[in-house]
Amino acid sequence: MMRSVGTLTRSDLAETINRKMGFSRAESLDLVEAILEKMSKALEAGENVKISGFGTFVLRDKRERVGRNPKTGIEVPITPRRVMTFRASQLLKERIAKAD
Repeated sequence: MMRSVGTLTRSDLAETINRKMGFSRAESLDLVEAILEKMSKALEAGENVKISGFGTFVLRDKRERVGRNPKTGIEVPITPRRVMTFRASQLLKERIAKAD
């Protein structure tokens, strides 16, 4: 059974860095922002982002295809696009499975 949980934020990540590494709050937040910026730039450039033991953000190019409006049944073209998915590592999958 799924339970409702909170959301992990940039501030939460920065707080953990602050506590564990002893950096100031500002330095910790700068570090989080730098990591997220590096990941974003790589994805923007068409690169997948792999974080060992955590997972991989995978880019996929989808071709143009025909979709259907579920209300009217009318066929409409869906434009080509790039989508991103996340594939959890085996380690993360195992940790999540234990959480039940």
